[in-house]
Amino acid sequence: MTKRRRRVRQIQSLEERLAQEANDLREAASTLPLGPKRDALLRKARQDETAAQMTEWLTSPT
Repeated sequence: MTKRRRRVRQIQSLEERLAQEANDLREAASTLPLGPKRDALLRKARQDETAAQMTEWLTSPT
C-alpha cells in the first residue's frame, strides 16, 4: 500500500512566500529581547531573503 502525496496548489510564488516569511520573522524578532532566540529569527529571515534572491536570479531569462 502506497501513501498518497498531499498536493497543494500554491497561489503565491516562492519568492513572495519567502519574502512574507522573512517579514513575519522580523516582526516576531522585534518583540523579543536581545538573545539567541532573536538572533535565530533574524538569521532565518536573512536566509529567506537570500533564497528568494537566488531563485529569482536562477529563474531570470538572461
